Amino acid sequence: MNQNPKILIVDDEENIRWVFKKAFGKKDFLVDTAESGEEALNKIQNNDYLAVFTDIFMEGMTGLELLNQIKKINPDTRVVVMTAQDTMNNTIEAMRLGAYDYISKPFDFDEVFALVDKALVSRKIQAPPTEAPQNSTEEFSIDAIIGKSKKMQEVFKTIGKSAAADLPILITGESGTGKEMVAQALHYYSKRSERPFIAINCAAISRELLESELFGHEKGAFTGAVERKQGKFELADGGTLFLDEIGDMESPLQAKILRVLQDHEFYRVGGKTPLKVNVRILAATNQDLEQLMERKLFREDLFHRLNVIHIHLPPLRERLEDVPLLANHFLKKFSPTLAEGTVYLSPSTERLLGNHSWRGNIRELENVIKRALVLALSGPILPDHLPRQLVADTQDAAPLNEQWEKKLNQLIRDYLKNNKWDEEDNLHDRLIQSMEKHLFEILLDHFSGKQVPTAKALGINRNTLKRKIDAMKIQIKKKKNPEGP
Repeated sequence: MNQNPKILIVDDEENIRWVFKKAFGKKDFLVDTAESGEEALNKIQNNDYLAVFTDIFMEGMTGLELLNQIKKINPDTRVVVMTAQDTMNNTIEAMRLGAYDYISKPFDFDEVFALVDKALVSRKIQAPPTEAPQNSTEEFSIDAIIGKSKKMQEVFKTIGKSAAADLPILITGESGTGKEMVAQALHYYSKRSERPFIAINCAAISRELLESELFGHEKGAFTGAVERKQGKFELADGGTLFLDEIGDMESPLQAKILRVLQDHEFYRVGGKTPLKVNVRILAATNQDLEQLMERKLFREDLFHRLNVIHIHLPPLRERLEDVPLLANHFLKKFSPTLAEGTVYLSPSTERLLGNHSWRGNIRELENVIKRALVLALSGPILPDHLPRQLVADTQDAAPLNEQWEKKLNQLIRDYLKNNKWDEEDNLHDRLIQSMEKHLFEILLDHFSGKQVPTAKALGINRNTLKRKIDAMKIQIKKKKNPEGP
């Protein structure tokens, strides 16, 4: 038999304990009280509480000290801190220690009940079964390229076929799609895996510094060159050099990269002796290199040298079926440092994530999960833990029938709230007739008063439509110069 949820109220003021007990008693909650942190800890050891409401300032153990102890006993317990001194420091410290929320005296019990309802929803959402840990020695070590979609399976196939070929590869895709991860996978599965993997972002460094970073420089080559420096090509000798955002590289440097690809040699900045190097080059860009070539911003000969094998990463919006996999991957990856207990996606959150457009791709999803972990701390991640704009955008993009159902639901609730009615009211007929009349009027107006297309749109025959128009006394407003017959 299911027992009503239990709440614990911890406050050294008897009247506060009494008020809470009376308020929650009306809601059929079982309420325990404690007048000190020490008494509360004893009760927590022997009871399963849905939520604990504790004052922050009490004799002996403070509310923050109690919060800290509760989190050690059971990280999943929802602890709400109460205070009459609503200061920034108190709020920050309570949330830092893992408080579920923070409320100020005098209390708004609607807010209090909303917190408990939210905790009840969280408790009803079951954590998914934990998966057996995978043997990381058998997989790509960073295990961050995740996807079961057809498009990602094609990417994996291309990686598998080309990793050992030792040819240049061009990786394209929008920002945040994981291009560097693909480059690392290509190196990991290549014959060069025991040698260095060196990455450099060509868009993040100025042309003058980039040349020195790539090729190194001799002592005295320019102001500030106080000693000889090895460049990325030398450091990557025998291994792989990943040139990220190569579309941002200026033309003079492109020519020098082409020389390395052709002759396997280069000069340090200020150097006079060519240096031989054995490096596999992988390049990536989020730009359209063919458009850049038309504008003479990217060398065509370099493009063909790099584009021996091409891997294109699809944006996340084109493989939404992979979103839950990626989200759960980030949950496992960041939970140890950002959460206090077991954290998992609620079904409603998973639906929202699966319907979002993800303009920032995987990087955006990663940041959303990090944020949610910090806000949830333990238990299910709810829509409240997601950025408001993400929730709003996703709801706006929901299928028409879902939007209609939500709006209709709210309209009916508002009607019931704002209108008095008794048992003799035929609420069903009243609402149906009202909605039906508005629907007919809107469609008739849309079709310029023409009944044939209106009847087709409604899925009824013209005679039925005419009968309805007469019965509901709908005035047909014909538009001037209507189009069509």
